[in-house]
Amino acid sequence: MAARTELDAALMQMLTQAGLDALWVSTPENVRYLSGFRDGRDGKVLLMPSGGTLYTDARYTVQAREESRFPQFIARPPETLEHAAPMLEGLRVGFEAEHLTVAQYEDLKAQWNATLTATRGLIEGLRVVKSAQEIASIRAAQDIADAAFAAVSPGIVPGVSERSVALKLEQFIQERGGTAAFDFTVASGPRGAMPHGGASERLIGENDLITIDFGANVDGYHSDMTRTVATGNPSEELRRLYRAVLEAEEAAVAAVKPGASCADLDKLARDILSGHGLGEYFAHSLGHGVGLAIHEGPGLRGTSSEVLRPGMVVTIEPGVYVPGVGGVRIEDLLLVTEDGHEVLSHSPKVTL
Repeated sequence: MAARTELDAALMQMLTQAGLDALWVSTPENVRYLSGFRDGRDGKVLLMPSGGTLYTDARYTVQAREESRFPQFIARPPETLEHAAPMLEGLRVGFEAEHLTVAQYEDLKAQWNATLTATRGLIEGLRVVKSAQEIASIRAAQDIADAAFAAVSPGIVPGVSERSVALKLEQFIQERGGTAAFDFTVASGPRGAMPHGGASERLIGENDLITIDFGANVDGYHSDMTRTVATGNPSEELRRLYRAVLEAEEAAVAAVKPGASCADLDKLARDILSGHGLGEYFAHSLGHGVGLAIHEGPGLRGTSSEVLRPGMVVTIEPGVYVPGVGGVRIEDLLLVTEDGHEVLSHSPKVTL
């Protein structure tokens, strides 16, 4: 109850600071975060100083009643918007610009006599610091992922297809009560140069590096981890790539603490890879927040102005991807604590 009271106070402060009388919430993760309704993709929330209302349709009548902390209005558009219209007469109403379609925006304009205002990141800004319950769900998801890796990794041998490895990881996660957090990547040999290469029918070779990016979802909360493993005796060039990425990853992990600049963390890892002549092959940011969405704030990239705070859950995942040769990514999931960090991912990293 105390956590919800604190959230409600933060929501009201957010509306005031944004100069809004109400906020129409359509991003599925935000709908779930605010209301508790699990099928946020089929719901909307109208947030006002007097409280919130969950809008969904008749397929979810019972579920919404059981899950939502807000009163519910069960209908489909345009009845949904017609119901809200009298409450919003003459008010300044925010909408989530990064999720609402142009067609949906036109519907709002047609139905509401209100000043519509585009917003970005309002609810997401509240989601970056996790509650104890959220952290427990993320920890449980990561524990399942670690167990899956321990069970499946002995079978990552020459002649096995990438897709079969991905399917075994997903099956293990489901058997332990989770679901796949996203489409897994199992990229071996030259396919390792594709950061999000998915899993193909390619058979793992005799002296390959294999990048495995996967995670579990528990109670709507995600985990995210990458390990690069080897078969046989990879070339010295592949070993060099691996050692450079491991050095960058370990240095960045060690630097995670409250007050650390996200941009500085990215630069730390990037400078190490550049020192090995590999900076141009680091094709993405250092990491990102993880929670109800697999990618959320904060963003650990060079252009970020964010700093880490206790309660944030982030990834550290430098990588290098050399066309025609292969690639390496190593990723850990971290909780920012009051005095440093806790690494939530416990799967071992190979030594090459």
